[in-house]
Amino acid sequence: MARPLRIEFAGALYHLTSRGNARRAVYLDDEDRRNFLELLARCCERHNWYWHA
Repeated sequence: MARPLRIEFAGALYHLTSRGNARRAVYLDDEDRRNFLELLARCCERHNWYWHA
């Protein structure tokens, strides 16, 4: 069963996490992690999002 749709509105803050199944590693190696962060940065720029880590 799919989760309910997330309510979105301007100025809202959202908490996101990345966790592997059974708490296993999400990334294969440092290059894989860098690729993810670059993709995240492009998405944030495209959609005018801000992220903090």
